[in-house]
Amino acid sequence: MPAKARFPNDILATMKKEKIMGIRAGTDSSHRVIGVWMVVVERRVFIRSWSMKPRSWWRTFLEDPYGSLFIGDREIPIRAIQTRSERLKDLVSQAYKEKYNTPGSIQYVKEMSRKKSRDTTTELVPV
Repeated sequence: MPAKARFPNDILATMKKEKIMGIRAGTDSSHRVIGVWMVVVERRVFIRSWSMKPRSWWRTFLEDPYGSLFIGDREIPIRAIQTRSERLKDLVSQAYKEKYNTPGSIQYVKEMSRKKSRDTTTELVPV
């Protein structure tokens, strides 16, 4: 089985630094680009849904796991993989707490660490 694709170091460094990144979920070009919080854990990129609305990026990725990540003027094709590992989910929760630690962010991070959001933990890999 081939190794899973990884983002280059410069992209990972940008993702670690930037608070909000753009994604387009699914391959339907009518789906708009939205800003999401993402974290890097073990050189892997993870996102979590806060709202899980019917037309959310997370639900779209469940139906169509391909999409795009936007970093500056670059568009990177991605695939979304639902995370089952409880160990990784714990690490992702900790990474969110460390990265998004402003007074305005803390309540969202708490909500995103609860089971409902935690179960939406999604890894993004380049295609």
